[in-house]
Amino acid sequence: MQDHYDFAAVEAVAQAHWRDTDAFRTVEHARAADGRERKKFYACSMLPYPSGKLHMGHVRNYTINDVMARYLRMNGCNVLMPMGWDAFGLPAENAAIDNGVPPAKWTYDNIAEMKAQMAPLGLAIDWSREVTTCKPDYYRWNQWLFLKMLEKGIAYRRTGTVNWDPVDQTVLANEQVIDGRGWRSGAVIEKREIPMYYLRITDYADELLADLDRLDWPERVKTMQRNWIGKSVGVNIGFPYEIDGQKKELHVFTTRADTLMGVSFVAIAPEHPLAARLAQDQPALQIFIEDCVKGGIAEADLAAMEKKGMTTHFHVTHPLSGELVPVWVGNYVLMGYGEGAVMGVPAHDARDYGFAKKYGLAIKPVIVPTSWAKDGVEEIDGPRPAIDLAPDAISTRSARHDESRWAEWDETFTQYGVCVNSGVYDGLEFDAAVDAIAHDLKAKGLGEKHTTWRLRDWGISRQRYWGTPIPLIHCTACGDVPVPEKDLPVVLPEDLVPDGSGNPLKKDARFLNCVCPKCGKSAQRETDTMDTFVDSAWYYMRYCSPDAEASMVDARNDYWMPMDQYIGGIEHAILHLLYARFWTKVMRDLGLVQFDEPFARLFTQGMLTNESFYREDAAGRTRWFYPGEVEVRRDEKGKPIGAVAKEDGQPVVLGGIEKMSKSKNNVVEPRDFIERFGADTARVFVMFAGPTEQSAPWSDAGAQGASRFLHRLWAFALHAQERGAIDPRTAVGKAGAALADDARKLRFEIHAGLRQAHFDYERLQYNTVVSACMKMLNALDAAPSAGSGAITESFGILLRSLYPIAPHITHALWTGLGFAAAHGDILDAPWPQVDEAALKRNEIELVVQVNGKRRSAIRVPVDASRETIEATALADEAVKKFLHGTPKKVVVVPGRLVNVVV
Repeated sequence: MQDHYDFAAVEAVAQAHWRDTDAFRTVEHARAADGRERKKFYACSMLPYPSGKLHMGHVRNYTINDVMARYLRMNGCNVLMPMGWDAFGLPAENAAIDNGVPPAKWTYDNIAEMKAQMAPLGLAIDWSREVTTCKPDYYRWNQWLFLKMLEKGIAYRRTGTVNWDPVDQTVLANEQVIDGRGWRSGAVIEKREIPMYYLRITDYADELLADLDRLDWPERVKTMQRNWIGKSVGVNIGFPYEIDGQKKELHVFTTRADTLMGVSFVAIAPEHPLAARLAQDQPALQIFIEDCVKGGIAEADLAAMEKKGMTTHFHVTHPLSGELVPVWVGNYVLMGYGEGAVMGVPAHDARDYGFAKKYGLAIKPVIVPTSWAKDGVEEIDGPRPAIDLAPDAISTRSARHDESRWAEWDETFTQYGVCVNSGVYDGLEFDAAVDAIAHDLKAKGLGEKHTTWRLRDWGISRQRYWGTPIPLIHCTACGDVPVPEKDLPVVLPEDLVPDGSGNPLKKDARFLNCVCPKCGKSAQRETDTMDTFVDSAWYYMRYCSPDAEASMVDARNDYWMPMDQYIGGIEHAILHLLYARFWTKVMRDLGLVQFDEPFARLFTQGMLTNESFYREDAAGRTRWFYPGEVEVRRDEKGKPIGAVAKEDGQPVVLGGIEKMSKSKNNVVEPRDFIERFGADTARVFVMFAGPTEQSAPWSDAGAQGASRFLHRLWAFALHAQERGAIDPRTAVGKAGAALADDARKLRFEIHAGLRQAHFDYERLQYNTVVSACMKMLNALDAAPSAGSGAITESFGILLRSLYPIAPHITHALWTGLGFAAAHGDILDAPWPQVDEAALKRNEIELVVQVNGKRRSAIRVPVDASRETIEATALADEAVKKFLHGTPKKVVVVPGRLVNVVV
């Protein structure tokens, strides 16, 4: 062994050994040395986007997976841990525009760079299964499955609303629309209806919702998915009207049919056909509608924007009261939700209240809290309600006559309560009111109970270049013609350089022009590409059969899937995970897989955080500084109180603690860190920083502490070897029954630590595993005379306990001390077993207090009587100093302490 811990040499040797033995290549149905088939375990981290640079936050994410994989392998599992690249998408196009290079070159260069950055970490990745989603051998199967869904009616084409940049002549994603303007051109964005392709995820809404109950996922994630799917049981209501001699109905869905008698207006989307018809005779309304279609279409944008409306001077008829209800056009109403119309009940909806106050519309309260309804004794006008009420149970006086009391409700009352001002429905609570109103609407043919979903069909069309080409051909004679399966993949040209002015595929004759496979005439290819969520919807299955040529997946997928453990950030809780679940169910229905859900368990790791610093220039542009570019002033507690840039000495703003992000330059580069401290130090620190499911702050001091721990580990091993205290030829298991006190105490500490480490590995709490290993090393340091047998066993347990987290140094010590020669490679060494006998102690230590203050500690037999404990405590020399005569009393807390009261 080296006489000091040279982490660079240690890590180079370990990684060379793993490469030479192809240690991480995984095969199906692997068997253990005794011939038994190993239990499969598929552990996978969400694949990264090849941005070009890793930071320590990435290191934490992938190390969590790596630690799990190594631990499970030691426990006899056949573990698959693959890696790939989510390589299509808008960032590559933006970088191409900025740098004047094809997105393909930028992407492949970044993949090579990130693989080089990952290599020093020693991750146990099976690189033979690498998947790159921008390669034709992968995306051909996106195209193939799309065509299968098209045959089944799951994929279809219809017009959809998009953000259109009139200057760049392109569709923008919601995140590219800033304050209603294009992020690059600054042009006012328009909403346009264009043909797009959709997948009927709504056909699977019930199943996607129900199956959440059987998933071992964080409840927070399941709740987010339930809310996104958004099952709503309500009433579909028709408001009759007549126009151009035709009788029609304006349909509105509501989950609060109990408020129907409080409707004072209905609002329709600017794109609604009725709005277009009414605008024909009203130029001002036409101008308002044209203004509404400018700006983003993201729900967040709509929620934040000022609610604007214009009257149409048109009315529909209330379906129950027969009153005329004014129709308004509202910029906040989405055509894509329901039928593009909402009923306005200002007294019981905050948005409607603000709209009504702004435009002077009536506000009619029709629901009061149940407690109000029981205040008075006034009889209810009209027929008795359909529920059995005591004679004095309901009063409508307060709601009808007490305006000041209404004002106490803080603008609007949105909770459930009792109907008032609602005629025959007065006195009914929510469920009874909805049932009664739905019954009466159905009798009139103007409504009935209905279930709707917040979930909308998945629009996969993107009017951009760097994505999977949609395999359709547009023929003037035959219409839209699917590309024949034999002609797949439709290959995306990789040499185009987008310039920001629309999709370059439209200008590339090589790609665009083709022959119709039906009639043989000249035709053109579809230039829309697929949403990148398509790529990530099934990549984890392709890992299982990466070289399958004749099929999307093969029998190897049946072996590995469903995945046993999926690891990724909470930011992917909705769309990626939902689309992957949907994609799996479609593949099942097409007979490609035999399971319903792709991910049996989900773990959402916390992020690494770090201080951030920025400065704004005169134009309002923000520049973020790397931590190394600033000098920070701190108070006596170490809290930052100011900072200046090193380049000019001028102040920068403290941006606070933020998630490590390249966009804010508050990252720590792993390559630099590993060059200074080594990969194992990086791994130990990011695991020890805090519970894996919680965010943890970066700390230079903490990183240095991890380094000191590994140097201590090496120093102990070297010293133990020099004095002959470690002999791997002795049993690595139990060290024997007849042991000296030091050996028994050491074995107790080691096996207690092992039990804790095993428990924490099972629940992915790797910070406390590191803590347990540190305690084991402390116990070894404190027991130099425990004997070779106990020290050898104890150090062997420590090395195996630490190995999944710090594999390089433990490989070196296991090999250098002779454990590998005696027991095989630590990579496949069996996980150590807790010796329960070692945890049975003959003696225990009790703290001794005098008047509540600790003064000493005593050791007594485990089964010592109360009298023996008292006598031992009072005879202790350190305790005697504080005794003045006979104590008033002695309190013994079994197993913990003795308190002498004087």
